[in-house]
Amino acid sequence: FWGATVITNLLSAVPYVGDTLVQWIWGGFSVDNATLTRFFAFHFLFPFIIAAMTILHFLFLHETGSNNPTGINSDADKVSFHPYFSYKDLLGFVVML
Repeated sequence: FWGATVITNLLSAVPYVGDTLVQWIWGGFSVDNATLTRFFAFHFLFPFIIAAMTILHFLFLHETGSNNPTGINSDADKVSFHPYFSYKDLLGFVVML
């Protein structure tokens, strides 16, 4: 409860809109049950959003390649990143766990 109060009050330092922003995040004039529910939902959903953005980034990177804005396939004889290095990294991650 007090952690949410302290952290959200830091936003009140934003010029012109700080107090309004804090009240909007709180959903009222103080931290209450609705605020803590919002924070819990945010902390639950945010990792999934980051994972989805990372996967989307990897898909675009796999499609065009690193530093290949024109999309011309100039390195057809090289070993592709996926599946070779992806499986190697996955194995290292599993061993680390």
